[in-house]
Amino acid sequence: MRDKLEIWYDGACPLCTREIALMRRLDRRGAIDFVDVSTPGGSCPIDRKALLERFHARENGVMLSGAAAFAAMWRAIPLLRPLGLIARWKPVLALLERAYLRFLKIRPRLQGLLRERRA
Repeated sequence: MRDKLEIWYDGACPLCTREIALMRRLDRRGAIDFVDVSTPGGSCPIDRKALLERFHARENGVMLSGAAAFAAMWRAIPLLRPLGLIARWKPVLALLERAYLRFLKIRPRLQGLLRERRA
């Protein structure tokens, strides 16, 4: 039996909480353990600051970050599994990682826009 996939996310980030809410709904088998690292304490396998800066997952004992972590999450959800399997192909994963790095640059602005909409 495979270990449960662990996902660490920033619960103070409105983008992250929306994404994780969707993934929780899609994870009907309960294959993923979602861990909010936005507040001190809790289980942090690596530096908490690093967990907040990039998306992280632990799949079968292996720590992953960025696009590789997203791909692991997709593989754990039957509906998204084909995307996660395609992402195992190195050229695809490299492309996804480049897109993720671009997203990280605009993430603060997107967070601000979502926070303004909530206010």
